[in-house]
Amino acid sequence: MKATLLFIFSFISLLSHSQTIGITTFASGFVDPLEIVHPPADARLFVVQQGGAVRILNPNQTVNATNFLTLTTNTISTGGERGLLGLAFHPNYVTNGFFYVNYTNTAGNTVIARYTVSTNPNVANPNSGTILLTIPQPFANHNGGTLRFGPDGYLYIGMGDGGSGGDPGNRAQNISENLGKMLRIDVDSASPYGIPPTNPYLGVAGNDEIWAIGLRNPWKFSFNRLTNDLWIADVGQNNIEEINKVNPTTPALNFGWRCYEGNSIYIGGCAVSTTTYTFPIAQYTHSSGACSITGGYVYTGTLYPNFADKYFFADYCSNKIGMTDTTGVITWSTAFAGSNFTTFGEDINGALYVAGGSSGIVSKVVDTSLGVATFDKMSLQLYPNPASSEVFIQGKTINFPALATVYDMSGKLLMQQSLSSATNAITTTALQSGLYMVSIKDQTGLSFTSKLTIK
Repeated sequence: MKATLLFIFSFISLLSHSQTIGITTFASGFVDPLEIVHPPADARLFVVQQGGAVRILNPNQTVNATNFLTLTTNTISTGGERGLLGLAFHPNYVTNGFFYVNYTNTAGNTVIARYTVSTNPNVANPNSGTILLTIPQPFANHNGGTLRFGPDGYLYIGMGDGGSGGDPGNRAQNISENLGKMLRIDVDSASPYGIPPTNPYLGVAGNDEIWAIGLRNPWKFSFNRLTNDLWIADVGQNNIEEINKVNPTTPALNFGWRCYEGNSIYIGGCAVSTTTYTFPIAQYTHSSGACSITGGYVYTGTLYPNFADKYFFADYCSNKIGMTDTTGVITWSTAFAGSNFTTFGEDINGALYVAGGSSGIVSKVVDTSLGVATFDKMSLQLYPNPASSEVFIQGKTINFPALATVYDMSGKLLMQQSLSSATNAITTTALQSGLYMVSIKDQTGLSFTSKLTIK
């Protein structure tokens, strides 16, 4: 029954398209961008380039001339699926200055290392590198990439199955191998790292670092910062790309590879009971030019209510961006030519970004359907619009009290103001002439968004 339902959802997803997912250029000039992350309580974005550089992208859309970190060819090997692949900031980065990188060393193996920021917040200490973990790689592909600190404070590491094709060593199902796994380590309890006490193979047969098995190449994963759910995008072999959603408090999961590719049997001789495996919440096939999933984030911002609770991802070959939720139904954008999306990013406000590996452009993900019509459907109106010194919220649908939030068109929060039935006007004297987005959220949780022009 589960397989039938997932097939139906997947079939529907291929037919479901929407014009609401758009992108707008935020910054350009990057070379092979593979990751976009921000430190805790920091509005800056840090863009990882495969060749070994980490560059700082500021909220005003400028890029620092000096790299935050540069790893040279004496440290890393690049090309194909190798290079500087991941970056994560320690939850206490503000006080300890620690951050962690995932790179391929000159021998072709995966290295997880810790670095420290210098006294200049825009430059790391290049001599502070401390290797925590080295994992041998039998082939040059499926090296993984993403590092993330989970809500439990532990560092999660996505590891591919070692490469080639079809997992020839069956490493993803081998609990004595760190390949084809989600690893979880404690960077605070011991040197170079400790093992969380709830890791499933601690004290028994199997590698202590393993948190989950059966992954092919989970090079992109993220946590929903509101619910803590873990979303894993796993690149498929011949035909199926999959998206997994799990609770990080549930270890010892088996995501099925190489027994299953998505929801379909890939190779025989595995456990027959499907209860052994955790199947994807959503999947799509390689029809219509798709080939490789690039995982993203659940949208937790407030500017685009239509995107609320949607998980965003892309396909490297089709150049389309998709979104899904707990139903597993996928909605696709139209193709964005020449993009070859390699990573998503999330800023401090929950806005989403996406980078094109071919274009070197970091774009902001936007809802192109928003406009005054969004207010009109709810019998609401901004008046006057265009405005100068103040704008009124008119209509009977809104349930006061409410909160008005004004953003610029890049998604930067500019101001917030409480509204009531007696004071239903937004003071706009501090805003310069131009186009803005106004979001109103009332006491019942309903949100309304519209464009506002300031004269």
